[in-house]
Amino acid sequence: MDIVRERELNVPIFQKQNLTIEEAAVYSNIGQHKLRELTADERCPFVLWVGNKRLIKRRQFDEYMSRAYSI
Repeated sequence: MDIVRERELNVPIFQKQNLTIEEAAVYSNIGQHKLRELTADERCPFVLWVGNKRLIKRRQFDEYMSRAYSI
């Protein structure tokens, strides 16, 4: 694989705009099950649906977590 292409695939989590459920779980130390539960609500401000795949909007997720007392 080309070195430039390999660097593109290894973007650090804190530089990504959207995270997978797995990445968000590592990033936040919140379980994948809980993240799926939170993002199942259609009013969830930090979920982005791409077909059947859900992504976590990192900035909105950070804002949500900074205001949350408990989840």
